[in-house]
Amino acid sequence: MPECDNLREAIACNFGLNKSNVYVGNGSDEMLAFTFLAFFKKDKPILFPDITYSFYPVYCELYQIDYKLVELDENFDIPVDGFNRPNGGIIFPNPNAPTSKLMPLEGIGTILNKNPESVVVIDEAYIDFGGESAIRLINRYPNLLVIQTFSKSRSLAGLRIGFAAGQEHLIEALSRIKNSVNSYVLDRVALASAEAAIKDVEYFNETRHKVICTRDRTIAEMRKLGFSIPDSAANFIFASHKSIGAEELFLKLKERGILVRHFASPRIENYLRISVGTDEEMSFLVEVLKEILRS
Repeated sequence: MPECDNLREAIACNFGLNKSNVYVGNGSDEMLAFTFLAFFKKDKPILFPDITYSFYPVYCELYQIDYKLVELDENFDIPVDGFNRPNGGIIFPNPNAPTSKLMPLEGIGTILNKNPESVVVIDEAYIDFGGESAIRLINRYPNLLVIQTFSKSRSLAGLRIGFAAGQEHLIEALSRIKNSVNSYVLDRVALASAEAAIKDVEYFNETRHKVICTRDRTIAEMRKLGFSIPDSAANFIFASHKSIGAEELFLKLKERGILVRHFASPRIENYLRISVGTDEEMSFLVEVLKEILRS
């Protein structure tokens, strides 16, 4: 990938890796799709949480890969010991979506140690808003692949840039899949923008800290209104209220021009996922919630 060498070098330098440990592509969803093709064995089911990124079962159906679900505990945490069974691969987001809960690196290390014959994929779309990347574990674990995106904390959603980090044999396998499916690399504008974004550490820290501060302030204010909210390590809030159902709240917010996500799924049907916007937007949200609850 000579066209992407500068970006790969910049990413590698940022994380203390070699260029051979990094692969870039057209968004993290492309990286995920290639990962399912490259690493997940069809003779055994792969494992991922029962409440998680909705595209995982879609990829499994598309590529005819069997899967088993690891049930989250009562606090919506991913149980580390849930992966202690035969499998053809493991994947989960960290922080998880839509729950916003983070698994510490210690837990990820335990999963890697218990599954040395399986590729363990950590999908880190939201990691910069409250967690420590598993990329630091790559040199210790040949079965670890970490996928990140430039769409969230790097503020480049429209350019569709993602990358995978792992030991060289995993990156080489991704390259073979990429060249077999889609040989087109990122365009020059996207490459230049991504390289500038990864190098501009000051702006990156400034923008993600703004999101973190706004998120934490909003969570504190919503909890005062009676909302149950797990501690979030992402750029969104996972909220439930004891006095008003999530679907009703979703519709009332929509009437007032505030769009949030409601999941009509078991265990989370009474929760809303609320993206963190500007301070002004989140203050408006809180005021509207107060009005709804008063009525």
